[in-house]
Amino acid sequence: MNRIHLLPLYVLSLLALILSLVLWKSISEKQTSNVLPSPENGAELDMGVDSIRIFPVPEQLDFAGEKVPLDDREIFERLEREIYVNAYWQSNMILLMKRSGKYLEEMSEILKANGIPDDFKYVAIAESALMNVTSPAGAKGFWQFMPATAKEYGLEVSRDVDERYHWQKATQAATAYLNKSFQRFGSWTAVAASYNMGQSGFSRRQREQLQEDYYDLLLNDETSRYLFRVLAFKVIFENPEKYGFNLAAGDFYENPPLKSVMISENIKDLARWAKDHGYSYKELKIYNPWLRQRNIRIPRGKSYEVLLPER
Repeated sequence: MNRIHLLPLYVLSLLALILSLVLWKSISEKQTSNVLPSPENGAELDMGVDSIRIFPVPEQLDFAGEKVPLDDREIFERLEREIYVNAYWQSNMILLMKRSGKYLEEMSEILKANGIPDDFKYVAIAESALMNVTSPAGAKGFWQFMPATAKEYGLEVSRDVDERYHWQKATQAATAYLNKSFQRFGSWTAVAASYNMGQSGFSRRQREQLQEDYYDLLLNDETSRYLFRVLAFKVIFENPEKYGFNLAAGDFYENPPLKSVMISENIKDLARWAKDHGYSYKELKIYNPWLRQRNIRIPRGKSYEVLLPER
């Protein structure tokens, strides 16, 4: 059969093949140009900012003067876990650090005055992130007191007033609770762990497992992690630059200078009372979150201190 008439088709097919090869080479070169240069070709390999870091774990560490047995690999790994979890939750850690400027110095003074080691300020951070939060069980405030325990340690919990939200008074109550717990356990580490799971629960685990030391006990997951979380806060707060946090002095939040106003009579409308004193209801509540209603009924012979920004 005569195939001369098929010659144009062969030519077109050959041209299409050549064009495809040219296009493929062009695309391949473009993709290659987007790849980082190879050090083998004499170019410096620039990986940009170090986004994944291996953080140091202290060779030695204590809680309230009691040694953490970091030579035990299992203990080391549990601490390292909490350091990574918290150091890489950067937004939360930065806000914690900034917020701490409003509270930790005064909290340390209250702890010291009542014989409680300073490391317990990190327990407050673990409990509430230094916010007046409420747990699903109903515990409230910086130190997460339940109503009965709060009343036992001198805090007022009523319709109009809930001093679990008064962080200074709650810290005072917490020191009494912690001192009593230390009398029971004789170890600040055990005191901190029992603050999470309860004194009775912690004592029961000690009896059941024939062990006294927190680090030798098999506990529920929350309490097993609890003290290591507290320790992670201590490590990062005391060595922030090592973990990527470089806050300047001006980055920390501060309360304004506050003045004290005593109230000893019923107030039917706290918003009106605040306005009459040159403040907004919002300001009154920010600095006195323990006031729980729009009014307050004050028992005869009793008075309350209200804090307000100095004008």
